Amino acid sequence: MKKQQYKAWLYLLPALIFLVIFLVYPLFDVFVYSLEESYNFASQTYTGVGAYNYAYVLHDPYFLQAVQNTFILVVITVPLSTLLALLISLGLSSIKALRNLYQTIYFLPYVTNTLAVGLVFMILFQKTEYTVGLVNLLLSVFGISSIDFIDGPYWAKMFVLCFYTIWVVLPFKILVLTGALASVNQDYYKAAKIDGASRWTIFYKITLPMISPMLFYLIITGFIGAFKAYSDAVALFGTNLNAAGMNTIVGYVYDMLYGSSGGYPSYASSAAIILFVIVLTITCINLLVSKKYVQY
Repeated sequence: MKKQQYKAWLYLLPALIFLVIFLVYPLFDVFVYSLEESYNFASQTYTGVGAYNYAYVLHDPYFLQAVQNTFILVVITVPLSTLLALLISLGLSSIKALRNLYQTIYFLPYVTNTLAVGLVFMILFQKTEYTVGLVNLLLSVFGISSIDFIDGPYWAKMFVLCFYTIWVVLPFKILVLTGALASVNQDYYKAAKIDGASRWTIFYKITLPMISPMLFYLIITGFIGAFKAYSDAVALFGTNLNAAGMNTIVGYVYDMLYGSSGGYPSYASSAAIILFVIVLTITCINLLVSKKYVQY
């Protein structure tokens, strides 16, 4: 091995040690916990090794509800937030005057505490004995009866959760896509206009391929972030998400460890490994798709 390669490995060594200690080892440890049946954290004992924990989790109605909620959240929020961010970024890129001001306004929700934003959303949508909430007041103008979005039907609660999630993630995506659009070489646009290309052709043939790496990055991170959703649901529906029917996979893991039904690290580990497999599978699919559609 050449001297330069030794130096490269030496420079990488601190990061590799950090990854092994805080990523590889915990993942291996969680996998071991997931196979230990009836594990007792206090005495560090278990009754056997097998796949019982996975069978229990996969048949637990609370976990199945959490999986359903998480997948609905992912399927709705990731594509919709990315599309909205792209449209807003295109609009901001076409604005010359006050562009920086508009970018700052759109970015403000990202630097705001998510729990504080969730409290505001709860006040806007919650229906109580004293008020029906601002959203229901607006709906009444159009002759629509009031809806309890926080404690009411499932679809209403899911609507608020998706709306809130999109609101929280949108600023970051707008910031990334605005930067990506600004980095596109203007010579391509000038040449296309000389050739008489339409706006749609310019967007489809030039803009979209040039920003495709950033779009792919946002989609990947969006999927991962949506699958890890938990604080969003807590901010809207409180800590007892099982009672509200709005728990997520991460929330289920937390409940098995520390919640009212906690004290079961083996079940929590099994659910965490299942989540890891789901996220890994979707990420690999996205990577395969990117080879065909993403242009670097």
